[in-house]
Amino acid sequence: MSMTIKELTDLINRFVTDKGWYAEHSIFPQTPRNIAISVAVEAAEILEHFQFRDDPPNRDEVAGELADVANYLFQLAYLLDIDLEQAIVDKLKVNYDRNWD
Repeated sequence: MSMTIKELTDLINRFVTDKGWYAEHSIFPQTPRNIAISVAVEAAEILEHFQFRDDPPNRDEVAGELADVANYLFQLAYLLDIDLEQAIVDKLKVNYDRNWD
């Protein structure tokens, strides 16, 4: 199955809405700050799978953590009204002209 970032973001937002997390008094406020923190927390969970090893023992678990990061990242872009597809293209253009020493 192939989906665009917009389609994935819509799917994520439907999930968050269905769980009631966009509700005004949710115990999990979906603010940009909270979602940015969640991106970092989930990214750190990826690292746990590589701690003291070069290859993760369970690739399916790593896939789940990568999905968590992507879900939060797409949601954060949505909350901040950032066109993530365009931001990626723009950043690649910048990086093509960069030199890393």
